[in-house]
Amino acid sequence: MRDIGRRAVAARRQLALLDGETRAAALRAAADAIRTAEDAILAANAGDVAEARASGQTEAYIDRLALDARRLAAIADGVTAIAALPDPVGRVLAVFERPNGLVIERVSTPLGVIGIIFESRPNVTADAAALCLKAGNAAILRAGSDSFRSATALADAMRAGVASAGVPADAVQLVPTRDRAAVGEMLRGLDGAVDVIVPRGGRSLVERVQNEARVPVFAHLEGLVHVYVDGEADLETARKVLMNSKMRRTSICGAAETLLVDRAGAGRLLAPLVTMLLDAGCEVRGDEAVQAVDPRVRPASEEDWRTEYLEAIISARVVDGLDGALAHIEAYSSRHTDCIITENRERAERFLAEVDSAIVAHNASTQFADGGEFGFGGEIGIATGRMHARGPVGAEQLTSFKYKVRGSGQTRP
Repeated sequence: MRDIGRRAVAARRQLALLDGETRAAALRAAADAIRTAEDAILAANAGDVAEARASGQTEAYIDRLALDARRLAAIADGVTAIAALPDPVGRVLAVFERPNGLVIERVSTPLGVIGIIFESRPNVTADAAALCLKAGNAAILRAGSDSFRSATALADAMRAGVASAGVPADAVQLVPTRDRAAVGEMLRGLDGAVDVIVPRGGRSLVERVQNEARVPVFAHLEGLVHVYVDGEADLETARKVLMNSKMRRTSICGAAETLLVDRAGAGRLLAPLVTMLLDAGCEVRGDEAVQAVDPRVRPASEEDWRTEYLEAIISARVVDGLDGALAHIEAYSSRHTDCIITENRERAERFLAEVDSAIVAHNASTQFADGGEFGFGGEIGIATGRMHARGPVGAEQLTSFKYKVRGSGQTRP
């Protein structure tokens, strides 16, 4: 592990000497290498999927893990899209002149060496490596044991691709072991090699990282996502947005997990929305008001309000207007993404202002909580903390800055 850290630092120093077009060319080569290695990557993924099924993993979990030709092509296209983004390094963020004649520039710089610890999604391998490289950073990737074969095959392809473009292969390194002790080594910083850690996974992983890390962390907590349907919501808008938020893809962190309905509009809105979800194959766990709508609704427990299901299950309750919705979200939200559906602009603006989540939406699916949809080309994760990066962490968020001070012989009195 310490050797991996040393090689990452050496690669980072070489990356600092490369211009943006060279890094972009390396990413295009990495995307081509993924396409060329399709058979090997899909074979490796088949091994991961077979092992996950044998261990009794849920279908939702397997959906997050599985690759096919279409998904792999999308991964390669995502790397190409990141290559085409504007160079986030070397941007002049501010220029000001002091009364003594000093001219000071604030200029964006790479963060350095970024450690990414992730679980079942093999696509994170490519997204994370590409975003780090785009921003001039070296990446040390530690995949979950369930996606280890897939991640290794993807990382091998990317290393070959960037090396073919004259960029150090060690700009992308994947920890070559499933041993959990490797995570502890990364959290301790690999003798100062690691500048920041990005965890991408469930609550237990993120909590371990936050508790043990001796380097800065971009926290990505679970997506306990709420959709609040206000009493002045348009029913068809509510149907469309709620269905997409929950059922488009239930296994992603932007999927809705709790439905809140305004008591003032429940007579008009509640039954159609609950019936729609049930008929679509979504299990609904509700309070007494929601249970009264349909006998298929199961009782909700206190634990349901705190659960990220990542499958076709949603908790639902009736609340007393916007104040009730805000109180529920404040109590249970993971600060990831929350949405209001309403035609009342004043209430919408209040919701957007008062809900303290990384992403807040009005009349739009929560599944837009994605770096690609934000135009970032991809993301390492959705940061739910408040320091440095918040929301989708793309290439721009993987930069820091320094000050360049230009003088003409000034000295400080």
